[in-house]
Amino acid sequence: MTEGRVLRVPRDGRIARPMTDRFSFDLQATDGTARTGVIHTPRGDIRTPAFMPVGTAATVKAMLPESVAATGADILLGNTYHLMLRPTAERIAKLGGLHDFMNWQKPILTDSGGFQVMSLAGLRKLTEEGVKFSSHIDGSKHMLTPERSMEIQRLLGSDIVMCFDECPALPADRTRIEDSMRLSMRWAQRSRDAFGDRPGHALFGIQQGGLEDDLRAESAEALIKIGFDGYAVGGLAVGEGQEAMFGVLDTAPSMFPADKPRYLMGVGKPDDIVGAVKRGIDMMDCVLPSRSGRTGQVFTRRGVVNIKNARHADDPRPLDEACTCPACANYSRAYLHHVFRSGEMISGMLLTWHNLHYFQQLMSEMRGAIADGRFEAFETEFHAERAQGDIPAV
Repeated sequence: MTEGRVLRVPRDGRIARPMTDRFSFDLQATDGTARTGVIHTPRGDIRTPAFMPVGTAATVKAMLPESVAATGADILLGNTYHLMLRPTAERIAKLGGLHDFMNWQKPILTDSGGFQVMSLAGLRKLTEEGVKFSSHIDGSKHMLTPERSMEIQRLLGSDIVMCFDECPALPADRTRIEDSMRLSMRWAQRSRDAFGDRPGHALFGIQQGGLEDDLRAESAEALIKIGFDGYAVGGLAVGEGQEAMFGVLDTAPSMFPADKPRYLMGVGKPDDIVGAVKRGIDMMDCVLPSRSGRTGQVFTRRGVVNIKNARHADDPRPLDEACTCPACANYSRAYLHHVFRSGEMISGMLLTWHNLHYFQQLMSEMRGAIADGRFEAFETEFHAERAQGDIPAV
C-alpha cells in the first residue's frame, strides 16, 4: 500500500524543536512505502530511518562513545541479558544508570533479553511464567520473566524498552510458530502491565508469526489492542534468508499504525537495510558493522572489501575515495592491511569506525532520497555501484 505524501523537511536536517519530556514520532515524508521522520525523546531526536549500533555490554566494541556519535548515530542498543549478568542492572542503577555508566547521553534502546535466552539451547527451560536459564559466564541460575525484563530495563534507564518475547529459529513448523507467537502476545500484555506509566520512556511491542502472514496479522492485532509506543517486526534474520524476509516485510509493517515507529530487529547487511526501508521500516540494529570491522571485513559503496587479502599490501588508496571517515581520510589500504595482519588494536578501531560511518551515511542518503521523492533512483544507483565490485589498484 502506498502512503500519501506528508509535510516535508529540509534534506536530512535536524528539526528545530524544543526539548520534550515525552516520547513521540513525527512522520515527515513518504516515498512509496519508504518513510522518513523523527522520533522525539527527552534525550534527543532520532532521525529515521535509523541504524542503531549495538553496545552489547555497555560499549560498542573498539569505539569510544564520542566516536560513535561522530559517525552520525542518534541512538545505541544495549543488551538486557548480558547486562543483567555482568555487571548487573542493580549495580548500573546505583552508579547512575546506563547513560552515565557508559558515557552516552543520547537515547538508548534495550532489547528484552528474550532472543539471547532463547539461543541458550540446552541451558534453558521455557514455561508460561518465563525462562529459567544458566549463565553462559559462570553457570549461575536465573529466571527471566516479562516482569523481570521490565524491571531490569527500568534499572538501566532505557529510553526505549522492548517487551519480553520468544523468538524461535526458522525454519519451524506452523504449530511451533503459532504457539510461540501466542505465548509472546501473553507476555506482551504482562510487559505492558509491568512497564506502567513512565513519561519520556517508550515501550515497543514485538510482532511474531514466522513466515505466516495470518499469524503476523493476528500478532499485530493483539499488540495494537494492548497499545504500544512503537512496534517491532521480530522473528526475522533468524535463518530464513533475504527473499523470505522481504516476503514478510511486504505486508508486516503496514499492519501497524502509520504514526508509530516500526523497528526491524537484528538487520543487517546493507542490501537488507535498503530493502527493509523500501518496505516501510524506520529502525534497525545489527552487530555486523562492528563485528566485521574486527575481522577485517569492510563495507564500501562497491561492496565488501577483505582487508586481509594480499592485494592490499601495496595499495596507497583509501578504502573508499568518497568516504570522509578517519580511516579513509588518513590511512591507506596498505597501512590498514599491515595493522590487521599484525594484530594491532588500531585495526579494529579504524575498520569499525569506517563501517559504522558507512552505515550511518547510508541511512542519511536514504533519508534525503525519501524526503526528495527519489528513493527508487537511489535504490537503483545503490545496487548498480555494488554490482561493479571493488576495483583493484592499477
